[in-house]
Amino acid sequence: MAKLTRLRGFQDQLGAEAEMLSLVEARAKEVARRYGLGEIRIPLMERIQLYERSTGETSDVVAKQMYIVKHAQESSAADTMVLRPEGTPGVVRAYIEAGLDRSDPEQRFFYCGPMLRYERPQKGRFRQFHQFGVEVFGRADPACDAELLVMIDDLRRELDLELDFEVNSLGCGECRLAFREALLAFGRAHLESLCADCHARLERNPLRIVDCKTDAALAEQAPKSIDYLCPDCRRHFDAVLDLLRYSGVAVTVNPRIVRGLDYYVRTTFEVSSRTLGAQNAIAAGGRYDGLVESLGGVPVPGIGFAIGLERLTMAMSPQDRHARAVAAAAGGHAKPPTARSDSRQAPFIDAAVLALGEEALPKAAALAREIRHSGLAVEFVSPARGLKAQLRRADRAGARFAVIIGEDELSRGVATLRDMTSGAQRDVQLEQAAQAVSAAAAES
Repeated sequence: MAKLTRLRGFQDQLGAEAEMLSLVEARAKEVARRYGLGEIRIPLMERIQLYERSTGETSDVVAKQMYIVKHAQESSAADTMVLRPEGTPGVVRAYIEAGLDRSDPEQRFFYCGPMLRYERPQKGRFRQFHQFGVEVFGRADPACDAELLVMIDDLRRELDLELDFEVNSLGCGECRLAFREALLAFGRAHLESLCADCHARLERNPLRIVDCKTDAALAEQAPKSIDYLCPDCRRHFDAVLDLLRYSGVAVTVNPRIVRGLDYYVRTTFEVSSRTLGAQNAIAAGGRYDGLVESLGGVPVPGIGFAIGLERLTMAMSPQDRHARAVAAAAGGHAKPPTARSDSRQAPFIDAAVLALGEEALPKAAALAREIRHSGLAVEFVSPARGLKAQLRRADRAGARFAVIIGEDELSRGVATLRDMTSGAQRDVQLEQAAQAVSAAAAES
């Protein structure tokens, strides 16, 4: 009898390797908790139309990489199902189906689980792989874009990794249209130099020229999206970069990051490791403000990212992977568990940070990060709102405390610490605000 072996492109994870993956997943979930994210679980199988309408028919994911599931009793095109190749479309579908786009648009989710794509197996690329992802709905402000990159940087620090952060902006629909026309003209002018794939998709999706690995040298000469940004999109992108610099996250602007999926607008980003060789991307994501509406919901902005967990573990040194896995298997921790990892219903928000005015924004963002580093769960409320609206959001999120920083507080070097239950508030020195929140949380 022939020996049964695993399918090509799939892998078994045994012992220390499985423990390491579980440890990294646990770390990611703990960071998500500190950012006030709630867990969402979505099906492994969806209708093919979900990805055709979101990811895009010209994307490699839809055109080449999906596993199609057929059943003898369900043979119509409408019944065609696929194993999920990515998480975002499924989360958006669930968000709309639950009616949240209409009843409670601002939502913060994380998910974790296997994805399946038919790709050529190689180091760092498997046909079944695990992703940890984050999706935030109802936030269009640049502070939210920057916050997600800061979150990835916090996970990087937790795992003691050296990673490279690259960002770009595709602009809004109008910017993207102008950029698309410029790329189309460029592609037609260099048609003989394009690879077969770019030939086939040039007219339908010329943005794919920019991120094509085969035509990488030619792509360096192609038009750049940041040269076609309208004033609003330019201000949005500059604000993202300023907040990242203030938060201590080193980023490089890379005009070639356009992402291979149709739904991205404005901020896009990739995070990579120099230790992984050709398949060095660890995390990627961006803003998709039109996706909810395109899938049948109301116009709600969105942004998210996904991390490849196998690649994240591969970025660690073999010695570090072994030490952490042994500690996890023995019931220990590579680092002490953070505060408040209790059995309260998630998401549980210890504090909401409120910024009033542009001058307060960097200080508030930095303070939110500092409080999270003490192990507390924090939501950095959208600064696009006024004080009353921000306080309503803090109350809706279940925050025990609100930390308010405005022009008046900045001029006095303080922050206002408000107890959301009693309404009592007091001034605390801005430099000691994080400690004051931690002490108040411990006393309550």
